[in-house]
Amino acid sequence: MEEQAKGNKVTYRLTTGLFIVYLIVLAWILLLKLGVQFSYMQNRRVNLIPFSEPLILNGQADFGEIILNVLIFVPLGIYAGILFQRWIFGKKLFFFFLISFIVEGLQYILAIGAFDITDIITNTFGGTIGLLLFKAIEKAFNNSVKAQKFINTVAAIGTVLMILFLLFLKMDLLPVRYK
Repeated sequence: MEEQAKGNKVTYRLTTGLFIVYLIVLAWILLLKLGVQFSYMQNRRVNLIPFSEPLILNGQADFGEIILNVLIFVPLGIYAGILFQRWIFGKKLFFFFLISFIVEGLQYILAIGAFDITDIITNTFGGTIGLLLFKAIEKAFNNSVKAQKFINTVAAIGTVLMILFLLFLKMDLLPVRYK
């Protein structure tokens, strides 16, 4: 029994470590813009009308940014489902909103992006999807510890692959260019 409790503690610590790495990478992507100076970064803008300005690319609406904003916050929802199990759904939803609001506010204050309500909505939605995904995985395993171990395995592999991808991208070793 004591061995199982020790194993659960290790699993929880691994989840916490992966969550911290996720937050660091999230800040690097959203606040430091991968270390790239984009032309729009000096223009401070505030958009308070949701979904009023989908990016127009070659004369057509580009919803890629909206989709990416949802996807980048899905892990936040998964980690919140694991690490903040005692929180009610509303508190987790507020957590997703608050993290997104802080990121958007910092982008505006630091003149590295716009404060956009659409981003806050889509980021919060992404966190909610992640939370629901965690609940589905937990239900599939019928055991929260087994679900957490599965998520840790997938997250560890995903984290390593993501960091390698970002490093290769930063070192211009990929055919993709983000400048």
